Amino acid sequence: MTDQPEMTEQRRKGLAMMSEVYGWEMADGPGDFFAHTADQVFGEVWSRPGLTHRDRRLILLGALAANGMKDIAEIQATAALGNGELTPDELNEIGLFLCYYVGWPLGTGMTMMFGEVIKKHRRAQRAE
Repeated sequence: MTDQPEMTEQRRKGLAMMSEVYGWEMADGPGDFFAHTADQVFGEVWSRPGLTHRDRRLILLGALAANGMKDIAEIQATAALGNGELTPDELNEIGLFLCYYVGWPLGTGMTMMFGEVIKKHRRAQRAE
């Protein structure tokens, strides 16, 4: 006997989208927060037609930059490079662009973080 409830189709859809968006296999997680993240954010919002994953990623990077959320933006930038949604040159251009729209200090922080993400990405590519 298991304490885990049966996985719904909505949860399967959300987990599949999370895996697609982040580029690694996403397992189900515990609690209401994870449930809302998987079922609503990924099962509904990221799954809607009208915008590509790249479009959504660009919007999200801008929102994260505007709020100084470099740690979360790093996850997004890493996934965007890994999924081929953005190139290193495009990430560098985004960093410069953000300097003018979110302010030089926040944009500079993002640019520096993008540089580190690009270095890690290139090292991983060479290792393959």
